[in-house]
Amino acid sequence: MNAQNLPTTIPEYLEQLRAALRGADPAMIQDAVYDAEEYLRSELAEQSGKSEAEVIASVAGSYGAPEEVAEIYRDTEVTVNRALRAPVPQKRKSAIGKFFGVIADPHTYGALFYMLLSLATGIVYFTFVVTGVSLSAGLMILIIGIPLLVLFLGLIRVLSLVEGRIVEVLLGERMPRRPLYTQRGKGWLERIKEMFTDGRTWTAMLYFLLMLPLGTAYFTVAVTLLSVSLGFIAAPLGYFFAGEHYAFTIDNYNVIANAPWLLPLICVAGVLLLFATLHLARGIGKLHGLLAKHLLVRNPVV
Repeated sequence: MNAQNLPTTIPEYLEQLRAALRGADPAMIQDAVYDAEEYLRSELAEQSGKSEAEVIASVAGSYGAPEEVAEIYRDTEVTVNRALRAPVPQKRKSAIGKFFGVIADPHTYGALFYMLLSLATGIVYFTFVVTGVSLSAGLMILIIGIPLLVLFLGLIRVLSLVEGRIVEVLLGERMPRRPLYTQRGKGWLERIKEMFTDGRTWTAMLYFLLMLPLGTAYFTVAVTLLSVSLGFIAAPLGYFFAGEHYAFTIDNYNVIANAPWLLPLICVAGVLLLFATLHLARGIGKLHGLLAKHLLVRNPVV
């Protein structure tokens, strides 16, 4: 891009960068726009006295034009994903191999841990949103209510970033690694208006409210299935060490007293249930990652 085609303002540069990244991951676009604005604003502050057009022209050679920066980000994203990607499990062709191969997928354990963690995070998120909305609405008649509401909405964005990092680390879904871009040239009233009119502010609140029932369900399913499957697997060991003193009942049916020969079958059923639980956890992790991506990440509008 020659100097004549370079954008003359920082917002124009960022819009061209978004256009050049059209079709890329929304989380990556959010990071790229934030980094570009941060760099250009710092250069504008250092080169005081120069216009935005002059600063953009001066850094075009080192930082790059919007199309060049977009290409760099696309290449870097591929490189980073390859470097951070967990070892790919060997593909199994048979149905049995695919069923038991889930144990070699690292995302399985991340999703399972997320299901166990989600009850705690769901309680925190739900409590924060309900408390923040209640206090802000109750104090709206006083002058302190407005700044409290603005602070609450700002913290919602911060919390969205934190949850995004948890989702990316445990579930493997690409989430933003930078805060949501807001044009720093705007005044406070414009920023507040943008915060209220940004749909992602409200979808993030919806996500945090949903996390309580979802977290409760995830935790209950994970703990119940893990407990049952591990209990079934350990049944023969319990009988082996404790003998007739060991009690193992299923729906008031005493297996030890009536049919101890069922213990090996129960152990096999426990193993199958454990692997089925791992498959379920991985599936829930993928679906929840998509939900988080949809509700917490703003799709770029060019």
